[in-house]
Amino acid sequence: MPNTYQHEVVIIGAGPAGMCAAMYAGRAMLNTVVLERGFPGGELLNTELVEDYPGFERILGSELAQKFADHAVKFGATLRTGVTVSTLRKRDDGLFETVTDGGDVYVSPTAIITAGGTPVKLGIPGELEYAGRGVSYCAICDGAFFRNQIIAVVGGGDAATEESDFLTRYASKVYLIHRRDELRASKILQQRLFDNPKIEVIWDTVVERVEADAQGLVNNLMIRNVNTGVARHLFATGLFVFIGFRPNTGIIEGHVAHDDMGYLLTDPNMQTSIPGLFAAGDVRAQLTRQVTTAVGDATTAAIAAEKYLKALRDGERVPVIQGTGGYTA
Repeated sequence: MPNTYQHEVVIIGAGPAGMCAAMYAGRAMLNTVVLERGFPGGELLNTELVEDYPGFERILGSELAQKFADHAVKFGATLRTGVTVSTLRKRDDGLFETVTDGGDVYVSPTAIITAGGTPVKLGIPGELEYAGRGVSYCAICDGAFFRNQIIAVVGGGDAATEESDFLTRYASKVYLIHRRDELRASKILQQRLFDNPKIEVIWDTVVERVEADAQGLVNNLMIRNVNTGVARHLFATGLFVFIGFRPNTGIIEGHVAHDDMGYLLTDPNMQTSIPGLFAAGDVRAQLTRQVTTAVGDATTAAIAAEKYLKALRDGERVPVIQGTGGYTA
């Protein structure tokens, strides 16, 4: 039978942002729960090694994820896994209802959405099997692991062209594989790509299969020309996929300010256009999406949520973001 739970802070998503927000909320002695549909860690669980998080020159993504979770629980946050949130709504009385697929309801005066985002997948054999073992969706995260190697990038937009150029800092050669005969990227990014001698564009082509060696590391791609139907092998030890990224914001009921890509707009305190609803990490519109920026967002969001709760108790007004810009008290 569905249950109803009362908390001061409900956090949706247990990636780095969610765990950091939970840690700070717990430290503030707030009754905090984190709801996660899978295991704690978010995209860290798809990352073999992390080398760009301060204090850890080299750490397994799964190990860092566990450290985040342990730290949050140590300070009193409740972590509930295997819980899928279906709807987040704000009631007329000002409280939030976070409803799960099982019908349970979590009621709280504040909520922090740290549900992250989902890279659009190719949906081909070997892609998920070798994720973190040659298949990646983040050039900044994983590029350094491919020094002096031959790698491939899939996509034709700004992200694919920009990241292809970035990856030549490490790789000896980068193939950009695109299913059409022209790129969608901005002209300046295209020119930069065409001027880079390390990049070769393979037009009118799709990747159909990812293959690996005996150690389970990517060493070959099966590609096919969409016009001729001819398939062939392409040697590559890495495959970076940039065909889109979707923020996980569909659970929010009612309008909330967002950009053209669906990322949530926030004020400097990480508050969305819905008072009391804060956002941190990959769901938020920002320049870059890294573990470091996620925990920075989350720190601000949790502290702001604490101050929001105090303002409610004291009968004060709290600042809210209006539409897509401008603030009011």
